[in-house]
Amino acid sequence: MSTVEKSEKTEPRLSVFKTYKLYVGGKFPRSESGRVYEVTDSKNNWLANAPLSSRKDARDAVVAARKAFGGWSGATAYNRGQVLYRVAEMLEGRKDQFVREVAEAEGLSKAKAAAVVDAAIDRWVWYAGWTDKIAQVVGGANPVAGPYFNLSSPEPTGVVAVLAPQESSFLGLVSVIAPVIATGNTAVVIASEKSPLPALSLGEVLATSDVPGGVVNILSGKTAEIAAPLAAHQDVNAIDLAGAGPELAKELEIAAADNLKRVLRPQPVDHTATPGIDRMTAFLETKTVWHPTGALGAAGSSY
Repeated sequence: MSTVEKSEKTEPRLSVFKTYKLYVGGKFPRSESGRVYEVTDSKNNWLANAPLSSRKDARDAVVAARKAFGGWSGATAYNRGQVLYRVAEMLEGRKDQFVREVAEAEGLSKAKAAAVVDAAIDRWVWYAGWTDKIAQVVGGANPVAGPYFNLSSPEPTGVVAVLAPQESSFLGLVSVIAPVIATGNTAVVIASEKSPLPALSLGEVLATSDVPGGVVNILSGKTAEIAAPLAAHQDVNAIDLAGAGPELAKELEIAAADNLKRVLRPQPVDHTATPGIDRMTAFLETKTVWHPTGALGAAGSSY
């Protein structure tokens, strides 16, 4: 009898518990504070310890997102679509893991959790298809009274802080991340406070899906504690308050006004329904170019 066979018969094997970490700048740091908090399932059974992010973690995530913005916003829309589609491919290969985590996080049956994960995968594909089409829908030539032609085109806003929905820990999460990065923005995401594990695992998928480091940064912990410095941060250009309650949303909106951030207020959303383009256009700026026509235009002058 081999040593392995003997060991299997005499000693029960101890499970290797997963250590969940943040996802910042393409790496997996623990919180710089060293703090963690207990995550439990719908029946209050312990699932894991999640990092309790600090203000320093939030600032580090903004630095990473800003550093990644130039390369990501400058990539072709077609390339961004390929990257988002790759995320869907990688999720498909790890479906069983996410079905288990979503079932535990949201108290769903395995069949219902599988439906949620399938919908999240499809959502990545849906937004992947929009990356090279959104400019055609919201941009174009404008009618002008004068010897000019006028063209408008959308550009990404910049670094977007995203408060993920608290209840829909995976499909809701994907539904607020994908439109932000599909249009060339970078994101600092605060995972659901109660159910952060699917979000933290998503970081592992993003890291192996050709998403450049820093394009998406995922933090876990106390939503209000992390969101406050992000709303006031001068290098954050917009904030999505999807996961904020009424009081917190009001506080963050006031803080965001200090540097005129774009703010997407929380609103009732059915994440299972086919999304529109509102979450993409919410974080796009419009650049308009005027060009003279006639002899002056033929000379190539523009302004």
